Amino acid sequence: MVVGLMKLDLLIPGCNSLKEKRRVIKSLINKVKNQFNAAVNEVDHHDLWQRATIGIACISQSSFQAKRTLHTIERFIEQMHSVSILKTNVSIMTPD
Repeated sequence: MVVGLMKLDLLIPGCNSLKEKRRVIKSLINKVKNQFNAAVNEVDHHDLWQRATIGIACISQSSFQAKRTLHTIERFIEQMHSVSILKTNVSIMTPD
């Protein structure tokens, strides 16, 4: 069993309120959860209108599969016009 973790720093251009930001982030999280069956949550920048950091976790049988899944999720998010990815951090954890 391998756990893949990805942290994405996002820019939400044109967002003018926290309510609008939450709508965009909630939609993004639901789409990723439904499409990829991964755990997703906002983990930082809760009070900034145009910034968000989300964490994504997936479980796979190999590190290759975990990396491929996380890369596919990143590309899926890149195709959304409501957000831009500023920074990506990927970690793979394997049991001892």
